[in-house]
Amino acid sequence: MSDIICVTNRKLCKEDFLTRIESIAAMHPKAVILREKDLTEAEYTQLAEKVMEICRRYGTQCILHTFINAAVKLGCDSIHLPLPVLRQASGEDKAKFRMIGCSCHSPEEAREAESLGAGYITAGHVFATDCKKGLPPRGLEFLRQVCSTVDIPVYAIGGISAENMDEVRKAGAAGGCIMSGFMV
Repeated sequence: MSDIICVTNRKLCKEDFLTRIESIAAMHPKAVILREKDLTEAEYTQLAEKVMEICRRYGTQCILHTFINAAVKLGCDSIHLPLPVLRQASGEDKAKFRMIGCSCHSPEEAREAESLGAGYITAGHVFATDCKKGLPPRGLEFLRQVCSTVDIPVYAIGGISAENMDEVRKAGAAGGCIMSGFMV
């Protein structure tokens, strides 16, 4: 599973979220991105502390999302940022992280994210997904374009599954991000 990144959404979990995180961490994906967009920074920090501890026990990388101050406070050296947040991050903030990822939706955004210091990119949504109902997928050609535009790893997101990972890799991606497959 070294080319699969789990992206969380606790609202999709039918079981206890932390129990689910424990099961996922035991599978040793490349990383777990704790993406819980509805939480305040204080709520997120409390949850992140627990998720980081679970991931640490299993030797699975935990990447925090959006909240730079929470990541610094908790000693997390990896963060994933939406492009608007990465644009606003100071050089001092960025220097606090070993790895910065960024969500991108076009080759131009990917180039910009790389120039701003991103070490990897998630690009999507590639395939149809319930998480983006009503929005047409961007497809494999989009993924190929993003991958050929940057010199950093690109992870496909949106409708990614074991069944389409070969196509994703052939398009040039380093791997894929899965939410529903891990959370449901």
